[in-house]
Amino acid sequence: MAASATIAAVAATSSVALAATPQNPSPKPAPASQSMTTLPTAPVDKVIVTYKSKAAEASSNKAAAGDATAKGAETGESLSFDRRLAGGAALVDLGGDASKKDLTEVMDAFRADPSVASVEPDIRAYAMAVTPNDTEYTKQWDLFEATGGMNVPGAWDKSTGSGVTVAVIDTGYAAHTDLAAGVVSGYDFISSSADARDGNGRDSDAKDEGDWNATDGECGVGSKAGNSSWHGTHVAGTIAATTHNSKGVAGIAYNAKIQPVRVLGKCGGSSADIADAITWASGGTVPGVPANPNPAKVINMSLGGASSTCPSVYQNAINGAVSRGTTVVVAAGNSNANASGFTPANCASVINVASTSREGNRSFYSNFGSIVDVAAPGGETRRATDTPGTVTTPENGILSTLNSGATTQSTENYKPYQGTSMAAPHIAGLAALLESAKPALTPADIESAIKTNARPLPGTCTGGCGTGIADATKTVNAVTGTPGGTTFSNATNVTIADLSTVTSSIAVTGRTGNAPAALKVDVDIKHTWRGDLVIDLIAPDGTVRNLKTSSGSDSADNVLATYTVDASSEVANGTWKLQVRDVASGDTGYIDNWSLTF
Repeated sequence: MAASATIAAVAATSSVALAATPQNPSPKPAPASQSMTTLPTAPVDKVIVTYKSKAAEASSNKAAAGDATAKGAETGESLSFDRRLAGGAALVDLGGDASKKDLTEVMDAFRADPSVASVEPDIRAYAMAVTPNDTEYTKQWDLFEATGGMNVPGAWDKSTGSGVTVAVIDTGYAAHTDLAAGVVSGYDFISSSADARDGNGRDSDAKDEGDWNATDGECGVGSKAGNSSWHGTHVAGTIAATTHNSKGVAGIAYNAKIQPVRVLGKCGGSSADIADAITWASGGTVPGVPANPNPAKVINMSLGGASSTCPSVYQNAINGAVSRGTTVVVAAGNSNANASGFTPANCASVINVASTSREGNRSFYSNFGSIVDVAAPGGETRRATDTPGTVTTPENGILSTLNSGATTQSTENYKPYQGTSMAAPHIAGLAALLESAKPALTPADIESAIKTNARPLPGTCTGGCGTGIADATKTVNAVTGTPGGTTFSNATNVTIADLSTVTSSIAVTGRTGNAPAALKVDVDIKHTWRGDLVIDLIAPDGTVRNLKTSSGSDSADNVLATYTVDASSEVANGTWKLQVRDVASGDTGYIDNWSLTF
């Protein structure tokens, strides 16, 4: 079977082999003359088989190889065991040109086997950009402009991303002096040497060898010739380009490290390779690949393609990454369609990012829908009504690091791109700022903080853009406890009698969304032998969070303290209560004052 599958042609699910291509599938990145092209329709050459845990094939490569041979004999195809994936699944090579009918027969044969838990095609993903310094900082409207920007500069007082590694799972790295100081060793996960263009498939060199296509149809029906995009390098610059170096552009988390992880080469990349890259980047184990010496706390995936469901090979890898504490950020897609039809945007436990324009509208190409979590600047290098492939408004694109080579690497440069590929790294950069500011945050905490502190789009978004445009300063302030909103207080004294339980209330109004992940609770209680006291914060919905426990050995007077509470799951508006219980006799006092800072 020729080449590998495109996500556009094959549904990523263990129960449905094939799905129709959406009307407006996501484009593979191309030069300005090729922008917004249709995803090519390429055949599948491998399938991913997950065996039930008790089956011999689940742990024995020999058994899996034998089963592949047997299924090949059953279907008339030359099947062979390729390798074991990080999640335990077997990658099976289909051995030559095959039709959709042949693929269906092979997958049906595996599904009919009671020892098989699932089988799915090894589909391809594509970089999701549409093609179009600190000397260029004034051009980075996406960082600072009040209308369409992400309010980044104010966050730099609190965090610059120090100590955080961000994995850019993409086309690899094109050498650039505005990035070099922050790049750590990565890996090339492209298993096909022809697609990798480096002659040897997987290796420890994540150099971007170029993703150009020489002729139309080279990557399947509908594919177009085009120059190399240097897509991963553009994404990396938005996240962590060196800042305050008197050249080029500023990165959002400019003291973070970038780890290039190459999965996209000629004709895109396969889901098997991408899943292994997710596992490795987050510190998991991949058979035959050395352990990652610098596991990433944030992963950016500005890639994807059409699929009605999230492939299990993706979901399993994402679940593993999140369980290891890695936040996974993905692009919603560029097809002006519901993001639910694109993957990995439709996978669970990711931050799914739509794109907005300089005017604060949903970008004309951006996917949308209820599964979108948040929006960020992705720009528009042309208007929706301008001829596809033209660059008419470069000043409204996202300027970042790039390379001038048409096919192979040449001199470094900077160029504006547009796409949800450009929006996602804004959120990955923000996630790195949050992780650096407060390392104890979980991926769920980071997602909640970003969504809770987003602002409504000043423009329009038909179809759904999540909670709004991310606000970097407000979000970092929220998790660091820096007053960024209103302080609500109650100074009415409440007597605390022996062995009693009392409460003091604060009515919070005028807030939008949920409370912050670092809600500050300031408490001033006058009481002899403070060890008698148990102090709780009660949210408007009745949820109780303990602030202080009792202690028979704490004989000091008074409680004068500031507690930090993760209240990001609570609606901010409503009546909050401070509850104080006196659990021992002989000492009394009163609540003097307490406050909440949002």
